[in-house]
Amino acid sequence: MYQREYDKKARIGIVGAGSHTYRNLLPALHFLPAELVAICNRSEERLNRTIAEYHCNGYTSPVEMYEKEQLDGVIMAVSPFLHPKLACEALSHGLHVFIEKPAAANMDGIREMKAASEKYKKHVVVGYKKAFMPATCKVEEILASGLYPDMSSILAVYPIYMPKDGAASLRSGEFSEWLKNCSHPLSFMLQVAGSVKSVRALANERGFGMVQLCFQNGVIGNLHLAAGEKPARDEYKVYGDGWSVEVDCSSRVTLHRGIPSYEYDYASSFASPGFEGGDLVWEPVTCQASPENKALFVQGMVQELEYFCDCILKNQPPARGSLAFAEEITKIFEAALLSDGKEIFLV
Repeated sequence: MYQREYDKKARIGIVGAGSHTYRNLLPALHFLPAELVAICNRSEERLNRTIAEYHCNGYTSPVEMYEKEQLDGVIMAVSPFLHPKLACEALSHGLHVFIEKPAAANMDGIREMKAASEKYKKHVVVGYKKAFMPATCKVEEILASGLYPDMSSILAVYPIYMPKDGAASLRSGEFSEWLKNCSHPLSFMLQVAGSVKSVRALANERGFGMVQLCFQNGVIGNLHLAAGEKPARDEYKVYGDGWSVEVDCSSRVTLHRGIPSYEYDYASSFASPGFEGGDLVWEPVTCQASPENKALFVQGMVQELEYFCDCILKNQPPARGSLAFAEEITKIFEAALLSDGKEIFLV
C-alpha cells in the first residue's frame, strides 16, 4: 500500500530531523497510513530546509508542537540519552510514541518510559528493525510450522565491539559502539529464540570476542563480535535437529533441510532424487523496481513504522518491539558490559 491509498491515517509528528530521519524514516512514510503534520528539530536551518521539502509545520520545541498540533503519535530519532525524557513528555500529552533504537542508555530510562506508558495509557514501539524485517518473519514462520523442531542453538555474527572497560563505560554513560548497535543482532536473536536467562561476555583488548546467551527454553546463543571488511555484513544461523536456517546480510534466507537418503560412505550425487531435501532460498528480486527489494523494506524500517501506525489506528498495545522487549535487550546490554567472562543471570 501507498500513503495515498489509505482512507484512515494517523496524524504524525517527528522529533529529530537528523541523518537517519531524513534518509529512512521520512521516505518510509510514503508507504504508510500516516499524515506527516509537523517536524521538530533544534537546528532551525536543518528544520527549515526539511519542512520546505515536506510541506509541513516546523518547531524547535516538542511541547509547542504537541500543544499547537492535533497529533495521534510522534516518531523520535534522537540520542538514547534523550529518549526517556522526550518520550515521557509526549506520553503525558496523550500521544503514542515510536522511538528509534537504542531505546535508552540504561535500565532506568526503560523503567521511566514503561511507567509513563502505563500511567497515560499510550503505546510505545521501539524501532528494532531486525525484529520486523522480512527475513526474521520468514525464520519465525519456519519455526512455527512444526516441520523443523528442536531448535538447539543460534548464532549471530555482527561487526561490533565492546568497550575495554565495560563497567566504567556503563557508569560514565558512554555512547559506545556496543550501546549504539548491539540491539540489532540481539533483537533478531530474542525475536527468534525468546527470553534470555543468563549472559556471559568475553572480549580481547580491542573489544572483539563473543557474548553467550542462555535462553529460557534451553537454546544456546552466541553473538560473535566481529571485525571485518567494509561495508560491513551481518549473518545469522539457527540450528535444529537435522536442519538449519541461515540469514545473510538481512536479504537472503536459506533453509538447509539436509538430504534424507544421505549416507557418507555411499553418497554419489549432491543432487539426490526428490524434493523433500536440499535447500530452500528466499531473496529479493532485484531485476525490477518493486518495493520488496528496497532497503527500507528489506531492513524492516517500513514494517516497524507500519506496525506503530496500526497500534495507533487499532488502539492495540504492541506485541513486537515493545518496551518489555526493550527491557530484555537493555538487560543483556548491561550484563555483557559487567560480565568480564563471568555468567550473569538476568532477574
